[in-house]
Amino acid sequence: MLIIGENIHIIAPKIKEAVNNRDTAYIQKVALAQWNAGAQVIDLNIGPQKKTGVEVMEWIVDAVQTAIPDVVLSLDTTNAAAIEAGLKKCKNKPFINSTSAEEERLAAMAPLAAKYGAKIIALTMTKSGIPVAAEDRFSIATDILLPKLTEAGVPVENIYFDPLVLTVAGSQEYVPNAVEAVRLMKLWDPPLNTVVGLSNVSNQVSHENRSLINRTYLVMLMAAGLDAAIADPLDRELMRFMRIVETRDDSTPVGRLLLHLYDTTQAMEPFDPSVVDMNDPEQVAIYKTVRILKNEIIFADSYLKM
Repeated sequence: MLIIGENIHIIAPKIKEAVNNRDTAYIQKVALAQWNAGAQVIDLNIGPQKKTGVEVMEWIVDAVQTAIPDVVLSLDTTNAAAIEAGLKKCKNKPFINSTSAEEERLAAMAPLAAKYGAKIIALTMTKSGIPVAAEDRFSIATDILLPKLTEAGVPVENIYFDPLVLTVAGSQEYVPNAVEAVRLMKLWDPPLNTVVGLSNVSNQVSHENRSLINRTYLVMLMAAGLDAAIADPLDRELMRFMRIVETRDDSTPVGRLLLHLYDTTQAMEPFDPSVVDMNDPEQVAIYKTVRILKNEIIFADSYLKM
């Protein structure tokens, strides 16, 4: 599983302040913390930056590459000029984050990915928005994004399709469909690369529940074949769940429960509640979280207390 560190994001007040003040030391500190925690790629979300995008992107790429010479970067902005400025600076082939199936974005980003040999994240959305059904998101990937990007000269292995994770708080029906969209993409011949913005699933959820929802959902997505996640590598519990699945670690009751979730999701079989030790609060919390992620019960902030 490829982890793309999400923590350099302009929406975070401290990151916004660091960008505005060109605080190189702070950006380097955040990048290094993610790298040392296991991120293989560092996302640099600078926002639209319509006026100063080129200068900001050049500065932030230099800052992170100075701190981590071997880093792979993900350049995250809708500003095509800023993307190209970053591409020119990158020492290793980066990701472009992102394009969608909208003609304007494809026209701006696809040629850059082809010209610089960059990987590109392709969002399964059109001007009409994000469809609920997995099959419709899959169709956007295979009928629009894949042909348009390859026609522009982007090799299929450089495309990472994002079925777009939405929050369980208000868009709950989308959540299991994103898992199934990943599954469909991995059934394509050859299998398509997939990526998600993992933390979106817990947007607008109370802080104490966010990590549990994120990490449980990651197990389900991995079972469907997910290749990469834009996520928080500083979340130790998230990284623990990922390690348990990757190493098939069944040495603990929670590990066995997670592997049951993984195996049943992979096989498209029902999750068996009889495997849950109802006297173990952690197992019960995971089970309740699985049920909301599968849209079996309606999400509420108090779902763990029900």
